[in-house]
Amino acid sequence: MVRLYFLRGQQGQTKIGLAVGKKLTGAAGRSRGRRVLRESARRLLPWIMDGVWIVLSLREKALKSSAVSVYADVASSLKRAGLIGSGWDGPDWRGDG
Repeated sequence: MVRLYFLRGQQGQTKIGLAVGKKLTGAAGRSRGRRVLRESARRLLPWIMDGVWIVLSLREKALKSSAVSVYADVASSLKRAGLIGSGWDGPDWRGDG
């Protein structure tokens, strides 16, 4: 549901960008997509490694999915890429960490 692009840089601040294309949906759908991606990134930020620049791009099928599904997909994508540090218990929408 989410494309993950990242660049490992020098030790420093982690930056996260969000992208929802205009061809996918109208303004209201793009706003919802950005809100869902922003909340997913906010919940995962404490465990994301330092010095990584990340771009999360929403795919069309994610627009019809729940926020919990998008969060789980973002979390699994970051885990597969090795960008989640130790101490992370797994995707849990209920807890904020």
